[in-house]
Amino acid sequence: MAIIITDECINCGACEPECPNNAIYEGGIEWAIADGTSVKGEYTLEDGTEVEVDAKQAPVSDEYYYIVPDKCTECVGFHEEPQCAAVCPVDCCVPDPDREESEEELLSRKERLHL
Repeated sequence: MAIIITDECINCGACEPECPNNAIYEGGIEWAIADGTSVKGEYTLEDGTEVEVDAKQAPVSDEYYYIVPDKCTECVGFHEEPQCAAVCPVDCCVPDPDREESEEELLSRKERLHL
């Protein structure tokens, strides 16, 4: 399952530089698949939507830092544990109970993002 940042976030920003997929953004900031990845051209999001990788997408949150689920791999293939959760001073980076994913699915996403 992808990691989410709960509304307990204090906007300290400690998590953002730790993400190997650049999946974490400050609240209100638009995101793109191309940010911090090697993907070129078009990319199919998990919901089946095709987007240009450089196209800016609407922020997931306007109030606090957020994680783009389509870019989160829970650090599988990079680290033993999600680095955002490891550095968060208020423990607000937690597994998303609505997005259960296998290790194979997370590794597949990692491979798609980092060709």
